[in-house]
Order: sequence, then C-alpha cells, then structure tokens
Amino acid sequence: MKKKVLLVDDSNTVLLMEKMILAKGPYEIVIARDGAEAIVKAHSEQPDVILLDVVMPKLDGLSACAAIRQHETTAHIPIIMVTTRGEEHNIETAFRNGCTDYVTKPINGLELLAKLQNVLGAGMAKVSA
Repeated sequence: MKKKVLLVDDSNTVLLMEKMILAKGPYEIVIARDGAEAIVKAHSEQPDVILLDVVMPKLDGLSACAAIRQHETTAHIPIIMVTTRGEEHNIETAFRNGCTDYVTKPINGLELLAKLQNVLGAGMAKVSA
C-alpha cells in the first residue's frame, strides 16, 4: 500500500531530488510550494508524512509546522524538516514547533529514506543502498 508524502519546498531542484529519492518506494507524492499551501494540503490530503522546508515565501516551515500541530485533524502527521539550517538553535526551534525529525540539505538519500521508514513504522520495506 502506498504511503502519501507531502513534499513542501519552494525550490524545484529540491522537489525533483526528493521525488527521485522516493521514486523507488511505495509513495504517492503531493506537492506544496510554501507553508500556507502546506497547511491547506495537510488538511485536504491527509498525508502519512510531511517533508517540510524551513525557508519559504508566504509562511515559513517552522510556522507551518506549528499550525499543522495545532489542528486536531493534522496533529498526528509526522513532519520531517528538510532544510539548510543545520545550526543547533534552528534544530531546537523546529522540535519545539512540533517536528518529528530533522534532515539537513544537501539531502542524503539513504538518511532520508531511513527517517521516512522510522516515522512510517515497521510496515515499510527495508532501506537498501
């Protein structure tokens, strides 16, 4: 059974890279280009997991993460922040705002797949190189 993944990033390059990493897996991909659209799609699509950038137009990923966590119908969805902001205070802020896990760019495909498998549970196929 395919797991629905909401990819949220304003960069076409990053979205393409994430799609390529997830291409071999049992994933249905949904795209949002900013934090505001991410909130709308989290409600309408009810994804199994959200990969969320931090620095975006309209509404940043940290604010979007907090908003998704505050609504009863989306509070349970795992959120993995995917960002260039690898400094300790940024990571702490992301976890305070409700993220489940954190990945820094440039994205390591195996790391991302392992984190996805971890948040989606034992029903997922094992990560292989």
